[in-house]
Amino acid sequence: MAEHLRGGVIGAGVFGGYHAAQYARLPGVVLSAVLDPHPDRAARVAVPLGGRAFHELAEFLDAVDVVTIASPATRHAEQALAAIAAGKSVYIEKPIAVSVADGEKIRAAAQARGVVVACGHQERVVFRAMGLLDVPQQPLLLEALRHGPASERSQDVSAILDLMVHDLDLALALSAGEPVTAEGEGRRGPRGAWDTARAEVSFDNGFTAIFETSRVAPERRRTMRVVYPSGEVEIDFVTRAFRNTTPFALNPDFADTPAAADPLGASVEGFLQAVRGEAPRPVVTAQEAIAALDLALAIEQALEDQGPRG
Repeated sequence: MAEHLRGGVIGAGVFGGYHAAQYARLPGVVLSAVLDPHPDRAARVAVPLGGRAFHELAEFLDAVDVVTIASPATRHAEQALAAIAAGKSVYIEKPIAVSVADGEKIRAAAQARGVVVACGHQERVVFRAMGLLDVPQQPLLLEALRHGPASERSQDVSAILDLMVHDLDLALALSAGEPVTAEGEGRRGPRGAWDTARAEVSFDNGFTAIFETSRVAPERRRTMRVVYPSGEVEIDFVTRAFRNTTPFALNPDFADTPAAADPLGASVEGFLQAVRGEAPRPVVTAQEAIAALDLALAIEQALEDQGPRG
Protein backbone atom coordinates (compact mmCIF):
# COMPACT_ATOMS: atom_id res chain seq x y z
CA MET A 1 0.00 0.00 0.00
CA ALA A 2 1.26 3.48 -0.83
CA GLU A 3 2.76 5.57 1.97
CA HIS A 4 -0.09 8.04 1.58
CA LEU A 5 -3.58 7.00 0.55
CA ARG A 6 -5.16 9.18 -2.11
CA GLY A 7 -8.54 10.31 -0.82
CA GLY A 8 -11.42 11.26 -3.07
CA VAL A 9 -14.78 12.82 -2.30
CA ILE A 10 -17.93 12.49 -4.39
CA GLY A 11 -20.11 15.52 -3.83
CA ALA A 12 -18.91 19.10 -3.41
CA GLY A 13 -21.67 20.33 -1.12
CA VAL A 14 -21.28 21.25 2.53
CA PHE A 15 -20.57 17.73 3.75
CA GLY A 16 -18.31 17.03 0.80
CA GLY A 17 -16.26 20.04 1.85
CA TYR A 18 -16.03 18.73 5.41
CA HIS A 19 -14.80 15.34 4.19
CA ALA A 20 -12.30 16.86 1.78
CA ALA A 21 -10.84 18.87 4.66
CA GLN A 22 -10.43 15.67 6.70
CA TYR A 23 -8.46 13.99 3.93
CA ALA A 24 -6.30 17.08 3.64
CA ARG A 25 -5.44 17.17 7.36
CA LEU A 26 -5.30 13.55 8.59
CA PRO A 27 -1.94 11.73 8.61
CA GLY A 28 -1.26 9.11 5.96
CA VAL A 29 -3.75 10.45 3.43
CA VAL A 30 -3.92 13.32 0.96
CA LEU A 31 -6.89 14.85 -0.78
CA SER A 32 -6.44 13.82 -4.40
CA ALA A 33 -9.80 14.46 -6.08
CA VAL A 34 -13.31 15.83 -5.75
CA LEU A 35 -16.08 14.74 -8.12
CA ASP A 36 -19.19 16.81 -8.75
CA PRO A 37 -21.49 17.32 -11.77
CA HIS A 38 -20.52 20.99 -11.57
CA PRO A 39 -16.74 21.22 -12.20
CA ASP A 40 -16.49 24.75 -10.81
CA ARG A 41 -18.02 23.64 -7.53
CA ALA A 42 -15.67 20.64 -7.36
CA ALA A 43 -12.72 22.94 -7.99
CA ARG A 44 -13.73 25.32 -5.21
CA VAL A 45 -13.49 22.44 -2.76
CA ALA A 46 -10.52 20.52 -4.21
CA VAL A 47 -7.99 23.09 -5.37
CA PRO A 48 -7.42 25.00 -2.09
CA LEU A 49 -6.72 21.64 -0.42
CA GLY A 50 -4.27 20.43 -3.06
CA GLY A 51 -6.66 18.20 -5.00
CA ARG A 52 -8.10 18.15 -8.51
CA ALA A 53 -11.65 18.57 -9.71
CA PHE A 54 -13.41 15.88 -11.77
CA HIS A 55 -16.81 15.46 -13.34
CA GLU A 56 -16.29 11.97 -14.87
CA LEU A 57 -16.54 9.06 -12.44
CA ALA A 58 -14.09 6.73 -14.21
CA GLU A 59 -11.34 9.36 -14.29
CA PHE A 60 -12.00 10.24 -10.67
CA LEU A 61 -11.71 6.60 -9.56
CA ASP A 62 -8.36 6.27 -11.33
CA ALA A 63 -7.04 9.14 -9.21
CA VAL A 64 -7.96 7.81 -5.75
CA ASP A 65 -7.43 4.89 -3.36
CA VAL A 66 -10.33 5.54 -0.97
CA VAL A 67 -13.63 7.29 -1.60
CA THR A 68 -16.06 9.26 0.53
CA ILE A 69 -19.56 9.47 -0.89
CA ALA A 70 -21.20 12.72 0.22
CA SER A 71 -23.66 13.06 -2.65
CA PRO A 72 -27.48 12.98 -2.33
CA ALA A 73 -28.64 9.78 -0.66
CA THR A 74 -30.46 8.57 -3.77
CA ARG A 75 -27.06 8.35 -5.53
CA HIS A 76 -25.19 6.51 -2.76
CA ALA A 77 -25.74 2.96 -3.96
CA GLU A 78 -24.77 3.40 -7.62
CA GLN A 79 -21.67 5.42 -6.73
CA ALA A 80 -20.60 3.08 -3.94
CA LEU A 81 -20.99 0.03 -6.18
CA ALA A 82 -18.93 1.70 -8.93
CA ALA A 83 -16.16 2.55 -6.48
CA ILE A 84 -16.16 -0.96 -4.99
CA ALA A 85 -16.06 -2.50 -8.48
CA ALA A 86 -12.90 -0.44 -9.04
CA GLY A 87 -11.39 -1.89 -5.87
CA LYS A 88 -11.82 1.20 -3.69
CA SER A 89 -12.84 1.21 -0.03
CA VAL A 90 -15.73 3.58 0.61
CA TYR A 91 -17.00 5.79 3.40
CA ILE A 92 -20.67 6.52 2.76
CA GLU A 93 -22.48 9.35 4.46
CA LYS A 94 -25.72 8.21 6.08
CA PRO A 95 -27.95 6.65 5.02
CA ILE A 96 -25.91 3.93 3.36
CA ALA A 97 -28.61 3.69 0.65
CA VAL A 98 -32.33 4.30 0.29
CA SER A 99 -33.33 0.64 0.13
CA VAL A 100 -32.19 -2.37 2.13
CA ALA A 101 -31.67 -4.28 -1.11
CA ASP A 102 -29.16 -1.68 -2.30
CA GLY A 103 -27.46 -1.66 1.09
CA GLU A 104 -27.05 -5.43 0.89
CA LYS A 105 -25.61 -5.12 -2.62
CA ILE A 106 -22.99 -2.71 -1.27
CA ARG A 107 -22.12 -5.01 1.64
CA ALA A 108 -21.88 -8.11 -0.56
CA ALA A 109 -19.83 -6.38 -3.25
CA ALA A 110 -17.37 -5.05 -0.68
CA GLN A 111 -17.00 -8.47 0.89
CA ALA A 112 -16.37 -10.03 -2.52
CA ARG A 113 -13.70 -7.43 -3.42
CA GLY A 114 -12.12 -7.40 0.03
CA VAL A 115 -12.57 -3.66 0.58
CA VAL A 116 -13.88 -1.70 3.56
CA VAL A 117 -17.26 0.00 3.79
CA ALA A 118 -17.90 2.53 6.55
CA CYS A 119 -20.98 4.67 7.13
CA GLY A 120 -21.20 8.15 8.62
CA HIS A 121 -23.23 7.61 11.78
CA GLN A 122 -20.85 9.84 13.69
CA GLU A 123 -22.80 10.04 16.96
CA ARG A 124 -21.35 6.60 17.71
CA VAL A 125 -18.03 8.38 18.30
CA VAL A 126 -19.66 10.62 20.94
CA PHE A 127 -21.28 7.62 22.68
CA ARG A 128 -17.93 5.84 22.76
CA ALA A 129 -16.21 8.92 24.22
CA MET A 130 -18.88 9.13 26.93
CA GLY A 131 -18.53 5.44 27.76
CA LEU A 132 -22.17 4.62 27.01
CA LEU A 133 -21.28 1.75 24.69
CA ASP A 134 -19.56 0.05 27.64
CA VAL A 135 -22.48 0.17 30.11
CA PRO A 136 -22.98 -3.46 31.24
CA GLN A 137 -26.76 -3.14 31.58
CA GLN A 138 -29.50 -3.24 29.00
CA PRO A 139 -31.66 -0.11 28.73
CA LEU A 140 -35.39 -0.22 29.38
CA LEU A 141 -36.37 2.97 27.56
CA LEU A 142 -34.83 5.48 25.18
CA GLU A 143 -36.35 8.84 24.26
CA ALA A 144 -34.62 10.81 21.51
CA LEU A 145 -35.45 14.23 20.14
CA ARG A 146 -33.67 15.64 17.10
CA HIS A 147 -34.89 18.96 15.69
CA GLY A 148 -33.31 21.21 13.10
CA PRO A 149 -34.37 24.31 11.19
CA ALA A 150 -35.40 24.18 7.55
CA SER A 151 -32.61 23.57 5.06
CA GLU A 152 -32.20 22.70 1.41
CA ARG A 153 -29.85 19.86 2.35
CA SER A 154 -30.98 16.20 2.02
CA GLN A 155 -34.34 17.04 0.49
CA ASP A 156 -34.17 13.88 -1.60
CA VAL A 157 -35.07 11.80 1.49
CA SER A 158 -37.38 12.12 4.49
CA ALA A 159 -36.47 13.50 7.90
CA ILE A 160 -36.39 9.89 9.09
CA LEU A 161 -33.52 9.03 6.73
CA ASP A 162 -31.94 12.46 7.16
CA LEU A 163 -32.06 13.05 10.94
CA MET A 164 -33.82 10.29 12.87
CA VAL A 165 -31.52 7.62 11.43
CA HIS A 166 -28.71 8.85 13.73
CA ASP A 167 -30.79 8.04 16.81
CA LEU A 168 -32.00 4.75 15.33
CA ASP A 169 -28.38 3.68 14.98
CA LEU A 170 -27.64 4.67 18.59
CA ALA A 171 -30.64 2.73 19.89
CA LEU A 172 -29.53 -0.35 17.96
CA ALA A 173 -26.00 0.06 19.33
CA LEU A 174 -27.25 0.19 22.93
CA SER A 175 -29.72 -2.69 22.81
CA ALA A 176 -28.96 -6.36 22.43
CA GLY A 177 -32.54 -6.91 21.32
CA GLU A 178 -34.04 -6.72 17.86
CA PRO A 179 -36.81 -4.33 16.83
CA VAL A 180 -40.12 -6.11 16.29
CA THR A 181 -42.77 -3.39 15.92
CA ALA A 182 -42.78 0.25 14.84
CA GLU A 183 -45.61 2.75 15.13
CA GLY A 184 -45.55 6.38 14.15
CA GLU A 185 -47.18 9.55 12.96
CA GLY A 186 -45.84 12.51 11.06
CA ARG A 187 -46.43 15.37 8.69
CA ARG A 188 -45.28 15.80 5.13
CA GLY A 189 -43.58 18.88 3.78
CA PRO A 190 -44.44 20.74 0.58
CA ARG A 191 -42.31 18.32 -1.47
CA GLY A 192 -44.21 15.29 -0.19
CA ALA A 193 -41.51 13.87 2.09
CA TRP A 194 -41.96 13.43 5.84
CA ASP A 195 -40.58 16.56 7.53
CA THR A 196 -41.67 15.72 11.08
CA ALA A 197 -42.20 12.36 12.69
CA ARG A 198 -42.70 10.63 16.01
CA ALA A 199 -42.13 6.89 16.24
CA GLU A 200 -42.23 4.23 18.94
CA VAL A 201 -40.25 1.04 18.41
CA SER A 202 -40.57 -2.10 20.55
CA PHE A 203 -37.73 -4.60 20.82
CA ASP A 204 -37.93 -8.33 21.51
CA ASN A 205 -36.15 -7.94 24.87
CA GLY A 206 -38.68 -5.44 26.25
CA PHE A 207 -36.72 -2.32 25.34
CA THR A 208 -38.80 0.59 24.00
CA ALA A 209 -37.38 3.47 21.97
CA ILE A 210 -39.26 6.67 21.17
CA PHE A 211 -38.00 9.04 18.51
CA GLU A 212 -39.12 12.55 17.61
CA THR A 213 -37.68 14.34 14.61
CA SER A 214 -38.32 17.60 12.78
CA ARG A 215 -36.35 19.35 10.08
CA VAL A 216 -38.63 22.40 10.10
CA ALA A 217 -38.20 23.35 13.76
CA PRO A 218 -37.50 26.91 14.91
CA GLU A 219 -34.21 25.90 16.53
CA ARG A 220 -31.68 23.09 16.74
CA ARG A 221 -32.33 20.65 19.59
CA ARG A 222 -30.78 17.22 20.03
CA THR A 223 -31.42 15.38 23.27
CA MET A 224 -31.64 11.79 24.49
CA ARG A 225 -32.78 10.09 27.69
CA VAL A 226 -31.78 6.48 28.36
CA VAL A 227 -33.40 4.69 31.29
CA TYR A 228 -31.69 1.66 32.86
CA PRO A 229 -32.86 -0.51 35.77
CA SER A 230 -30.32 1.31 37.97
CA GLY A 231 -30.86 4.91 36.84
CA GLU A 232 -30.89 7.09 33.77
CA VAL A 233 -28.69 9.21 31.54
CA GLU A 234 -29.88 12.46 29.96
CA ILE A 235 -27.78 13.87 27.12
CA ASP A 236 -27.81 17.22 25.35
CA PHE A 237 -25.90 16.72 22.11
CA VAL A 238 -25.87 20.45 21.37
CA THR A 239 -24.22 21.55 24.62
CA ARG A 240 -22.32 18.24 24.95
CA ALA A 241 -23.48 17.79 28.56
CA PHE A 242 -25.17 14.91 30.36
CA ARG A 243 -26.72 13.94 33.70
CA ASN A 244 -26.06 10.42 35.00
CA THR A 245 -27.90 8.79 37.92
CA THR A 246 -26.69 5.25 37.15
CA PRO A 247 -23.82 3.67 39.13
CA PHE A 248 -21.77 3.37 35.95
CA ALA A 249 -18.82 5.74 35.52
CA LEU A 250 -19.25 7.82 32.38
CA ASN A 251 -16.69 10.39 31.28
CA PRO A 252 -17.87 13.84 32.41
CA ASP A 253 -15.15 15.45 30.30
CA PHE A 254 -16.00 13.54 27.13
CA ALA A 255 -16.63 16.77 25.20
CA ASP A 256 -12.96 17.69 25.66
CA THR A 257 -11.67 14.47 24.08
CA PRO A 258 -10.33 14.77 20.53
CA ALA A 259 -12.89 12.27 19.25
CA ALA A 260 -15.94 14.05 20.69
CA ALA A 261 -14.59 17.44 19.64
CA ASP A 262 -14.41 16.22 16.03
CA PRO A 263 -16.65 13.15 15.55
CA LEU A 264 -16.38 13.33 11.77
CA GLY A 265 -12.60 13.34 11.95
CA ALA A 266 -12.58 10.39 14.34
CA SER A 267 -15.00 8.50 12.11
CA VAL A 268 -12.96 9.11 8.95
CA GLU A 269 -9.76 8.22 10.79
CA GLY A 270 -11.35 4.96 11.94
CA PHE A 271 -12.24 4.20 8.33
CA LEU A 272 -8.66 4.83 7.19
CA GLN A 273 -7.28 2.67 10.00
CA ALA A 274 -9.53 -0.19 8.89
CA VAL A 275 -8.39 0.27 5.28
CA ARG A 276 -4.73 0.07 6.36
CA GLY A 277 -5.38 -2.99 8.54
CA GLU A 278 -4.62 -1.04 11.72
CA ALA A 279 -8.15 -1.59 13.07
CA PRO A 280 -10.43 -4.62 12.69
CA ARG A 281 -13.40 -2.53 11.56
CA PRO A 282 -14.57 1.05 11.00
CA VAL A 283 -16.67 2.89 13.58
CA VAL A 284 -19.90 1.86 11.83
CA THR A 285 -19.94 -1.11 9.47
CA ALA A 286 -22.10 -1.68 6.43
CA GLN A 287 -24.17 -4.26 8.32
CA GLU A 288 -24.86 -1.82 11.14
CA ALA A 289 -25.79 0.91 8.67
CA ILE A 290 -28.18 -1.48 6.91
CA ALA A 291 -29.84 -2.28 10.25
CA ALA A 292 -30.42 1.44 10.89
CA LEU A 293 -31.75 1.88 7.35
CA ASP A 294 -34.08 -1.11 7.74
CA LEU A 295 -35.57 0.36 10.91
CA ALA A 296 -35.89 3.79 9.31
CA LEU A 297 -37.80 2.32 6.38
CA ALA A 298 -40.05 0.38 8.78
CA ILE A 299 -40.89 3.67 10.49
CA GLU A 300 -41.59 5.30 7.12
CA GLN A 301 -43.96 2.45 6.35
CA ALA A 302 -45.67 2.95 9.72
CA LEU A 303 -46.16 6.62 8.83
CA GLU A 304 -47.62 5.64 5.47
CA ASP A 305 -50.00 3.25 7.20
CA GLN A 306 -51.32 5.93 9.56
CA GLY A 307 -52.58 7.93 6.58
CA PRO A 308 -51.60 11.12 4.76
CA ARG A 309 -51.09 14.35 6.63
CA GLY A 310 -50.20 17.66 5.05
